[in-house]
Amino acid sequence: MQKGNIGVTTENIFPIIKKFLYSDHEIFLRELVSNAVDATQKLKTLAATGDFKGELGDLTVRVKVDKENGTITISDRGLGMTAEEIDKYINQIAFSGANDFLEKYKDDANAIIGHFGLGFYSAFMVAKTVDIVTLSYKEGAKAVKWSCDGSPEFTLEETERSDRGTDIILHVDEDCKEFLEESRLQGLLTKYCHFLAVPVAFGKKKEWKDGKQVETEEDNLINDTCPIWTKKPSDLKEEDYKKFYRDLYPMADEPLFWIHLNVDYPFNLTGVLYFPKIKSNIDLQRNKIQLYCNQVYVTDSVEGIVPDFLTLLHGVIDSPDIPLNVSRSYLQSDSNVKKISTYITKKVSDRLQSIFKNDRKEFEEKWDDLKIFINYGMLTQEDFYEKASKFALFKDTDNKYYTFEEYQTLIKDNQTDKNGSLIYLYANNLDEQYTYIDAAKNKGYNVLLMDGQLDVPMINMLEQKFEKSHFTRVDSDIVDRLIVKEDQKGEELPHDKQEVLSSLFKGQMPKVKKTEFHVEAHALGENNAPIVITQAEYMRRMKDMASIQPGMSFYGEMPDMFNLVLNSDHRLIKQVLSDAETACAEKLVPVESEIAMLTLRRNELQKAQEGKKDEEIPTAEKDELSDVEKKIEAQKTEKENILNGYATGNKVVHQLIDLALLQNNMLKGEALTNFVKRSVEMI
Repeated sequence: MQKGNIGVTTENIFPIIKKFLYSDHEIFLRELVSNAVDATQKLKTLAATGDFKGELGDLTVRVKVDKENGTITISDRGLGMTAEEIDKYINQIAFSGANDFLEKYKDDANAIIGHFGLGFYSAFMVAKTVDIVTLSYKEGAKAVKWSCDGSPEFTLEETERSDRGTDIILHVDEDCKEFLEESRLQGLLTKYCHFLAVPVAFGKKKEWKDGKQVETEEDNLINDTCPIWTKKPSDLKEEDYKKFYRDLYPMADEPLFWIHLNVDYPFNLTGVLYFPKIKSNIDLQRNKIQLYCNQVYVTDSVEGIVPDFLTLLHGVIDSPDIPLNVSRSYLQSDSNVKKISTYITKKVSDRLQSIFKNDRKEFEEKWDDLKIFINYGMLTQEDFYEKASKFALFKDTDNKYYTFEEYQTLIKDNQTDKNGSLIYLYANNLDEQYTYIDAAKNKGYNVLLMDGQLDVPMINMLEQKFEKSHFTRVDSDIVDRLIVKEDQKGEELPHDKQEVLSSLFKGQMPKVKKTEFHVEAHALGENNAPIVITQAEYMRRMKDMASIQPGMSFYGEMPDMFNLVLNSDHRLIKQVLSDAETACAEKLVPVESEIAMLTLRRNELQKAQEGKKDEEIPTAEKDELSDVEKKIEAQKTEKENILNGYATGNKVVHQLIDLALLQNNMLKGEALTNFVKRSVEMI
C-alpha cells in the first residue's frame, strides 16, 4: 500500500473547494457523472482513431445508491486509470487529464465534456471519504484503489477489478444524507444528466407486482443521448419538436412555433428555442431556457447569452464555447457571449420575418401571443426594432391587422390634424370604451386596440420613432377635439350660460378619493350623449407608466383628473338649463345685477390704472379694486350656491351624472344603489 500527500500547498484543499469553487452541493452528481461520460467518450474516440482495438461492449454509465451502507457509486467502462495517472490527475490537481487529451485529439475536441479540470473534487462536498477503484484500458495495467478522507493524505493500493473503467464510491457525510434518497438522486440525474451523450442508468426500472413495487431486469435509463438539437432540422418533423417541448414542459400548452439553432462559425452553438403561448402575467416566467455544454446541463439563468427580451422563451441552448467558471456556475466575460447573443437575435428576427412573409395569415393568428415578445424586443434592443418594425403589427378594433407602414397609409388622409401631425387613435378596452370607439368610427376614424402589457411604453417609443405622429386614446377628449382640424362645428353657448351649466353639475359630482372633476359645456351635436367623461391623454399615460416604471412613481400619487363635458346641444341639457334659469330667476336676478355693477366698476378702476407704475396708484384706488374683486367673488359664490341648491333636488341632473359615471365604470357602492332607486322612481 502506498501512502502519500496530495500535491497542494494549502493545508487542506477541500474546504477551499467547498467554499469557493462550488456554491451548490447538488452539482457533485453532475460533475462525477459527466466525468464518467467523458471517460467513455474518450474511449470511443480512441476506438475510432484505432488507438484502442478492444471491444467497446456496453458503455452505460451506472449510478447506484446503497442507503444501508451510506454510499453512492458512479461506475463507467471508459478509459480507467493507472496508478501513475491517478497520481497525475487526482493527486496533483493542478493538472487536468482532459486538457492533455484535448491537445492530443484536438480535431475531435467538441465531443469531449471534461475540460473543466476540478470536477472530481466536488465529491468531497457530500462525502466524508471517497474511493476510486479503477482499471486502465491499457494492456497489462493493474487495478488500483485510491482512498481519501478529505485531508491532504491518501492511500493508493492494488486491488481486484476484472473490467476496465472506474468506480467512484462516495461515503456520504452525515449532514448530506438527503442524497441517499432515491427520489432525490433521480431528480438530480433528470435535471443535470437528462441529455448526456452516453446512456446513464440509475438502478433498474420498477413495476407494481402483488401490491408493491419490485425491480425488473431493465435498466432505468434517465437520459436521451440524442436530443433533437443534436440532429439536423431536415431529419425532424413537427411532431418531434412538439414532443420534445412536452418532455421539457409537461404542463404547458403547445408552443406557437420554434427556432432551431445550428452554427459552427465563429462559435459552436446548437439548440431549439420555443415561443410559448402566454395567457396572462402569471405565465411570464424567465429561466425557462436551459443552457448545456456538450449535453451537460449548466444552468437555466441565461442572461448575457440570450438577449433580455428572449429570456421569456423556452427551450435549450448548447455550446462548448460559452465561457464558464470552473464549476460551470456562472458566465465569465467574453466576446463570444456578445456574438452568441447577437446571433440569436438575428436568428429569431429572421424566423419571424420568414413566417410573416410566407404565411401572413398564420402570423396574424398568432400575433396576440407573439406581441409581448416582439414589443419587449423593440423596447429594449435597437437593432431588433429595426428588423421587427417590418413585421410588427397594429390590430384595430375591427380585428384587422396592419404593418406600421400600411397603417400610416390607411389613416393619413382622415387622421391628420391642422398641424400636419398624424393622430393614432386607440382604445385599451373594447367594452368599457365602446361609446368612444363608436363615436370615433362614426367620424370615419380608425381605432387601434392596444390592450397589451407593454403597449403604454410602446406608444411612447413609437411617438419618438414615427415622424410627426401622436397617439391619443379615444376617451381622452370629445370626438371633435381628438383630431383638431380647421373647421369648428356647432355653435357654443354664451359664456354666462356655460357658467350656469357648470355650476349646476359641478356641485353634484361625487366625492371620490384621489379623483377630481372639471366640468365644462360644449356643443357636441343633438344626437350625441348629453354628458361625456374624458381623461387627458398626457396625465393618464404618465400614471399608467408610473405603474410599470419605478422612476415615475410620483405620477401615481397624483389624483385622477377627469373632464365632465356637458353637451349643450342635447335636449336634456337644454331642458336642465332652461328649468334652472326659470326656477332660480327671482334669486339670481339681484345677484347677477350686483355682479354686473361690480364688474363695471372693476373695469373702470383697472382702466384708470393702466400704464401706471405701482407707486403711482393711490392706495385708496388699490384698496377699492381689491374690495370690488372680493365682492365679485362673493357674489359668484352666492350664485353657485343658488344653482347648487336647486341642482341638489333635481333628479335629472343626478341621473345624467350617474349615467355618465356608470358608462365609465365609476359608479359604485352607495352611489350605485341610489342611482338604481332613483331610476325606478323616475320610471
